[in-house]
Amino acid sequence: MTISSYQALIRAPRRNAPIVFAFHGTGGDEYQFAELARQILPDAGLISPRGDVSEFGALRFFRRTSEGSYDMQDLARRTEKMVDFIAAHKAENPGRAIYGLGYSNGANILASVLFRQSQLFDRATLLHPLIPWVPVDNKRLKDRRILVTAGQRDPICPLPLTERLVDYFAAQGSRVEACYHSGGHEIRPEELEALHSFLS
Repeated sequence: MTISSYQALIRAPRRNAPIVFAFHGTGGDEYQFAELARQILPDAGLISPRGDVSEFGALRFFRRTSEGSYDMQDLARRTEKMVDFIAAHKAENPGRAIYGLGYSNGANILASVLFRQSQLFDRATLLHPLIPWVPVDNKRLKDRRILVTAGQRDPICPLPLTERLVDYFAAQGSRVEACYHSGGHEIRPEELEALHSFLS
């Protein structure tokens, strides 16, 4: 395990506040959610890794072959790398709550980590995830607190796939919440309100 396998923005927590892992969307970077995390949880620590895959110059966390079609072998390798990165930081902060926040591609790598090692996070928020496969059943997701948000007209992350993901978490016994708005792939105020309520 290594805490330095990603270039990352790191901010130490104050008092007994949690640490938030923030995962940016395609074309974003480690600063994309830094201010939002500070607004929601002013005392929280922040660990925001920079995606190490370049898609025509846009940063991502794993490769894809086309829109909505993933290189599954690459996703598996990079999920393991991210699991090790998160676990190393978690070991450096024993007893502290760990939250996850991911948007779009960042939500997808976060979801993949949850499928692999759900115990790394106490709470996880997936904003506009796209999981085009059905994950295997996972009893370790039981009682895990998860928020999923999406746009009902999102051209990148079709709503039926988001609803299927929410149903999957519910079937595993996760404490899953969903927030949908009438728009597309953009993050809207009602999502931010749900995010604030869920994390704080």
